[in-house]
Amino acid sequence: MVGTGPGAVDLITPRAEQSIRKADLIIGYRTYLDLVDHLFQPQQEIISSSMMQEMDRCKKGLDEAAKGKHVALICGGDPGIYAMAGLVLELAAARNDNISIDIIPGIAALNCCAAILGAPLMHDFASISLSDLLTPWEVIEKRLEAAAMADFVIVLYNPKSKKRTQQIVRAREIILTHRSPDTPVGIVSGGSRENETIRISTLKDMPLEEIAMQSTVIIGNSTTFAWEGKMITPRGYKDKYGLE
Repeated sequence: MVGTGPGAVDLITPRAEQSIRKADLIIGYRTYLDLVDHLFQPQQEIISSSMMQEMDRCKKGLDEAAKGKHVALICGGDPGIYAMAGLVLELAAARNDNISIDIIPGIAALNCCAAILGAPLMHDFASISLSDLLTPWEVIEKRLEAAAMADFVIVLYNPKSKKRTQQIVRAREIILTHRSPDTPVGIVSGGSRENETIRISTLKDMPLEEIAMQSTVIIGNSTTFAWEGKMITPRGYKDKYGLE
C-alpha cells in the first residue's frame, strides 16, 4: 500500500517513490495514477480503474501478490486515513493470505491543508468524514455533536459531492449549537495541486457553494483565531510562559 500524498510531486515521500519504481505491477484509481505516472518504468504493468472500485483493486492486488509479484497498490494521501490500508488487511485476514504487506505512509490531506492554512491543528482535533456511503448518517451526526461539544478543532473530509449536498449544511448547524458563529473556518480545495484554492471564513459565513469533494474543511475551536490570512489555534504557551 503506497500513499502518494496530497498531489504535488515534491510531497511524495522518497520511500513511496522507491516502492513505485520497484514494483512489477501498479494498481490504482486512474486520477491518482496520473499524478505519479512520471515514476513508472517501461517494464511495469499498470492497472487503472474508476472511483468506487476499491474492493476490486484490493482483491486484484492480493491475488497478484499471492502469485509472487511485487505489487504497488496506490492511493492518494495516506493509506491508513480514509483509504485502503484497512480494506487490504481485512481481506488478507479473511483469506488468511500469507503475503508480506507493507503500508507506506503519505502526507494526508489534513497535514497538507493545515500547513496551507497556517497552524489550525496545534491542539486536539477530530477528523470526521461526512460521507455516509459506508457509515450511517446517524453515527456521523453523533460524532459531529461530540466533537463540537468537546471543543475539538474539527477536520471535515468528503464534505460534499454532486449527490451529497446537505451533509455539510447539517454539519454546520450541529457545530453552531456549541460554537461561536465567528469561529474561523478554513477551506482548502485541491490542496498542493495546480487548482488549489484557499478560503478563510467564519462558521456563520462559511461559503457552502465553494465546498466540493476535493475540499477539506477545518473548523477552529473556541481559541482559534485568524491573522494575516492564517488560522492559528494556540497550544497554551501564552498562558504558561507569556509572549513578548
